[in-house]
Order: sequence, then structure tokens, then C-alpha cells
Amino acid sequence: MPGMESIAMTAVRDDYYQERRSEFDVTNTVDVSSPVAVRNAVAEIFVELYPNASFDPVLMAFFDFERYFTGSHADYHGVDTSYHDIQHTLDMTLALARLVAGYEHTHGSADRLGADRARLGLVTALYHDAGYLRHRARDGHALNGAEFTLRHVSRSAEFLGEYLPTIGLDADVPVAKQIVHFTGYELSLDSIELEQPQDSAIGHLLGTADLLAQMADRCYLEKCRDRLFAEFVVAGIAIDDTGVETVVRYRSGKDLLRKTLAFYEYSARDRLDRSFNRAYRYLEAYFEAENPYVIFVSKNLEHLGRIVEDDTWDELRRHPPCFMPAPDGESHLTELALERIRKLASANKIALTGNHRLLPAFG
Repeated sequence: MPGMESIAMTAVRDDYYQERRSEFDVTNTVDVSSPVAVRNAVAEIFVELYPNASFDPVLMAFFDFERYFTGSHADYHGVDTSYHDIQHTLDMTLALARLVAGYEHTHGSADRLGADRARLGLVTALYHDAGYLRHRARDGHALNGAEFTLRHVSRSAEFLGEYLPTIGLDADVPVAKQIVHFTGYELSLDSIELEQPQDSAIGHLLGTADLLAQMADRCYLEKCRDRLFAEFVVAGIAIDDTGVETVVRYRSGKDLLRKTLAFYEYSARDRLDRSFNRAYRYLEAYFEAENPYVIFVSKNLEHLGRIVEDDTWDELRRHPPCFMPAPDGESHLTELALERIRKLASANKIALTGNHRLLPAFG
């Protein structure tokens, strides 16, 4: 698309975007904590694109999403990961719908995704993090879904394999179990084999939506520090003691944020620009103007860069709402992280020093 610069080169403006509410999307018009609001916004996009196609499978998927993620389904506990919460999934699904619309607007009829593939993409988006959900019978050993972090995408693929036939999408199972891996790191993206180029395209859109929705979140920096770090501790990623020696990758939420700039530069940016073929540019076609997702990603990264350089961490003072079924879900996850760190310290596997708001003795 002519004139589209790299995501890292986008200028950041402060006017319209300053008033965005924490639980709303990048346009400040859709409450992405509300399944109904996101369902309605996605349905409007879908019907405009495919007026003669049925939206029913996606409608059913939204209905079931609430049951699974709020814990009202008989087989699953509700979501208990505070970073990968209900808002993140809904935000990502809305971003995908907009990317699909932009893609369709910029391709001729022979190369379009079509209604069937769009439906599959939307359902896969809704359940791309289903692997974090704990099954009441099979996952009794796990105290929190964060324990599945390193294999949650494969678990999501298995979930989709079981779920899609219940809404009439049996034939889409093989593709769904592949394209969901564009949202994770368990498989090399180059090893994902899909016969149709449009299937690869919807996978690229999924991966793009997942990254952009997270990094464009108004409270992305606070959520990384206060929530993602706790998930990484429980998952054994922040502190890995499974080998011969204990490896400390992130000493605190603040340390995780310091390393987020490198993560973007050497991983996320490469995925967005190379692996996903700059699919974020389709949002310009959808909005028919600047790309608000790119603007907020740039805004967050520039703000983080200034904080790291000036050591002004007290500027990160937002306390965004957490959308989990258990009122104490976020504090419970934090306590699990603290408990794991205390056990490692008592076993002399790590030394506790410094000061930090999440882990007061682990800076």
C-alpha cells in the first residue's frame, strides 16, 4: 500500500487520542470489556462485507465465549489470567474484524478471504487464548491458567478442534489448528503449512491483531508490569528453575518493561513487518485515514522509552480494571507469584534484594 511507513516510523499525535477510556478500543467508541458491544461491532462489519452470508456461527461463538470465560460452562473454570483477560480477547477480535474489512476492501474478488474464512478467523480470534482456561476434570493439578503459558496455543488448537464442530464448522478444524499458532511462539511461523494463500493471510491478520491489541492498549505498560510479570512468574518464564541452574529472565515487572523495548525491536516488529507481511496496513483501508492502532503502539513505546531513560517509573500510575469472573482474581494471581518466589528464595535458588510494588523484596 503506497505511503505506508514501518510501524516504528509512525508519528504520534496527542489530541484526539488523549481522552481514550481504559476499557475502550483505540477509537474510544467500543467497550472492549463487553462481549455484547464487541459482538455488535463485529456483526456490523461482517454484515456490511458479506450481506448474504450467515453470521450465526460467530454469534454462537460469542454466546459460548461468555460461558467459557466467565466460568458458567460446566466443564471449565473461568479465565484467571489477569493480563490475558476477557478484555484482551474481545479487543483482539474487534481488531481482527477491522483487519479483515481492510483486506477485503483492497483485494479483487478472486483474492478476497470470503465469508467462510472470515467466520473462521473471528471464531479463532475469540478462542485463541482458550488454552489458558482450566478444564475442571483434566486440569485439576493447575492452580492458575498461567501455568499453561508455554503451551497455551497448542491447548487453544485442541480446544478449537473440539469446539468448532459444535457450531457447524467441522471442515475448518485443520486450518484453525494451524492458524491459531500465528498468535504464539510454540511453532516457528515458517513451519506452519497451509495450502491456500488466503489461509495464510487470515493467519497473518490473526497474529497482527493479537500483537496490536495488546501493545495499543491504553494501559499496556501498567498491565505488563503488574499482570504479565505475575503470569510469567507462575509460568516459570520469569524465573526458570527446571534445569541445572536457576535462570532469572525478569527480576521484576519493571525489569520486564525495560526489556519490552528489545522485545518489540527484535521480535514483535519483525513479526509485524516481515512474518505478517505488514498486514497492519489494512487498517488504513478500513479507517480510510491514519491507523489508530499504530499510533497507540508508537505512543506506548515512546512513553516507555522516556521512562526508562529518565528513570521516571512513577509516571506509570494507571490502575486499569481487570475483567475476570473472580473479583479477587488479580490479587490471587499476584499471591501465587509471590508464593513461588518465596519458595525459590527459601531453597536458596534466588536472592531477594531491592524494592518493587509487585514483589516488595525482589527488585
